[in-house]
Amino acid sequence: MVGSTHEALHRIFQKDPTLLTKALQQVLGVPFPKPREIAALNVDLTEIEPVERRVDTLLRAETDEGTYLLVVESQTEVDKRKRGSWPYYLSYLYERYGCEPVLIVTTQNSATERWASQPIKLGYPGWESLIVRPLVLGPDNVPVIEDVQEAVQDVSLAVLSAMTHGRGPKSPAILESLTAALKTIDRDSAAAFAQFVDSCLDDPQAKQMWRDLMAEVQYFWRHPLAEQVREEGRQEGREEGRQQGVEQGWAEAKAETVLQILQWRGILVRSAVRERVTACKDLDQLETWAQRAMHVTRAAELFVEE
Repeated sequence: MVGSTHEALHRIFQKDPTLLTKALQQVLGVPFPKPREIAALNVDLTEIEPVERRVDTLLRAETDEGTYLLVVESQTEVDKRKRGSWPYYLSYLYERYGCEPVLIVTTQNSATERWASQPIKLGYPGWESLIVRPLVLGPDNVPVIEDVQEAVQDVSLAVLSAMTHGRGPKSPAILESLTAALKTIDRDSAAAFAQFVDSCLDDPQAKQMWRDLMAEVQYFWRHPLAEQVREEGRQEGREEGRQQGVEQGWAEAKAETVLQILQWRGILVRSAVRERVTACKDLDQLETWAQRAMHVTRAAELFVEE
């Protein structure tokens, strides 16, 4: 099972596909045409049952210059097996869909970025039969956005900046500017972006700072029901009742967030799954399900370890 950092580094492009083409143009300097439409495709490239091959994120971009397949691979470390996997992905997708595939790799690690940027050459030296040149987004080229106005102007790019540069002396300014920028967009999108950033912060101090910033605005679990129940508890003047009401509201909000994450990812949620999630009042269990919702392939996998 892949880690949450791995998932967040490519799921963000499912949440905001325009960020991917924007990054190609502005970060990597690739004159990729502006898409008229972008659609998510099935990421399963398995042909023979014993061999499973799956890309991380696959998008189809319709442009005035033609149709392109945007293949996004998240890399947390050097993986020599990709020397064979990536050429296979591109060849298979070209054969299946009949349009040009573009490989984009995302990473938080400079060494991994340098490794992934190297062309993959297959064949006799100097007369290679196949050359794969990945386009890599990493800490050496993704801009550091620590200015509030800059973050507000392009919130999704500011999110990518925080996910890529979430460690080191600049992380406080990056996270604070992003917090201000998230307040300018709709709450559901802000909650999704906040979750992506939280998943990518492996520095304990940066993660704690981010959660403290998010606690002030309650992007993770804030819900109107929680506010309503809290206010009713205050009016009744019963501290115990108020606390129970707040916890109930938090549970409702967490349950809704679990279902929203699955919905954002295009995963079918059947009534049995929905009922089980909404009926749960255990905050720790709901948070566990929210983390799993970031990377499961079927909604029922939320409960696989129980």
